[in-house]
Amino acid sequence: MRRSAQWCAVVLGAVLTASACSSGGSGSDASGSGGKATLSYGVWDATQKAAMEQLGREFTRTHPEITIKVELTPWADYWTKLKAAATGGSAPDVFWMNGPNFQLYASNGVIRPLDDGIAKDKVDLSVYPEQLVNLYTYQGKHYGLPKDVDTVGVWYNKTLFDAAKIPYPTAGWTWSDFQKAAAELTDAGKGQYATGAELTSFQEYQYNTIAQAGGYVISPDGKKSGYSDPKTIEGLRFWTDLIQKKESPDLKTMTDTAPLQLFEAGKLAMYWGGSWDSSEFGSNTYTKDRVDVAPLPKGEKQATIIHGLANVVSAKTKHADQAWQFVNFLGSKQAAEILARSGAMPAYNGTQGPWAAAHPQFHLQTFLDEVAYGVPYPVSKNTAAWNEAELTYLTKAWNGQEPVDKAARELATAMDDLLAKE
Repeated sequence: MRRSAQWCAVVLGAVLTASACSSGGSGSDASGSGGKATLSYGVWDATQKAAMEQLGREFTRTHPEITIKVELTPWADYWTKLKAAATGGSAPDVFWMNGPNFQLYASNGVIRPLDDGIAKDKVDLSVYPEQLVNLYTYQGKHYGLPKDVDTVGVWYNKTLFDAAKIPYPTAGWTWSDFQKAAAELTDAGKGQYATGAELTSFQEYQYNTIAQAGGYVISPDGKKSGYSDPKTIEGLRFWTDLIQKKESPDLKTMTDTAPLQLFEAGKLAMYWGGSWDSSEFGSNTYTKDRVDVAPLPKGEKQATIIHGLANVVSAKTKHADQAWQFVNFLGSKQAAEILARSGAMPAYNGTQGPWAAAHPQFHLQTFLDEVAYGVPYPVSKNTAAWNEAELTYLTKAWNGQEPVDKAARELATAMDDLLAKE
């Protein structure tokens, strides 16, 4: 699944500000900060539910007074349900958080800073990628311990490369190499395209090429859009050029049939996808023996977007101490090793071996090597607001209605206005 979830559309604002000041209980069935307690743990991925329940049992084994109740809410409803729960002061005691939503929840006092527990228990944050530690830090305070990590690579169809007599991509390949291969891998007569220039999945597509071109999405202080920067526009043009050259399906085709589906049907030779796609491609009948993965091509810079989830504690939990103990356990090496065996790439450095070994036919070390030059997912206090603007304005460029530079500059103006309101 796509962990960043670009289009989550969670706009909480004043609602969460009010909820942070209201009274109310957590999802627990006992009160007080000590003694027996049942902690609710909110997650959204059904494929990881069993692993999360195993982690809960492992925690209870050494903390018999604390029981963990995993609450699964499908991704489509997760943020809507969480918003309602937070508004009523009844969010899960511990729950999954992603980068696009983090600052909104932290700035509105919906989740607790963890610094006291980190200091008391001498938690070593250096065991996680620095980019993720920073992603879940707000105004100098740490609000989450990283759970997993993901980067983006180019999945490629070896059968189609072989048929076109093109060498497989390798470390060090460039935009020029990618574009040359794209031209040779496109076969209109067979309905075969080099790749899919998807619009709605910025983590896998635009954000990567923007960083590779030397551009930026949002300024470090979170106050200014980077979409009017010429290098940012160059990163966007990487994709619109592919559509114009018909080396990618047009926007309507990709709306009707997602590039992931086209890739799994042998209609795309290359697919820009994440480390999380290893389970999907490893179980799909067509792709499991036909595809492999390579690093993203290098532009002016070598870059990939790095993201990952964190476990956070509700500000309204009645069991703050126990909730911290559970989050601390979830961030441990022991928990990471269990997570790795479940099919997710854990954030804890050095524990990803079982994850990579689960699909030995793929060069999954690629994703781990990319962490060194990972660029954090761009966020602000209300990421969802300008995520919507990205889709609104860039659709004009993707469907050929406007030149990409004009659409990008219009987006920059709208995004600056939105950022000024945060």
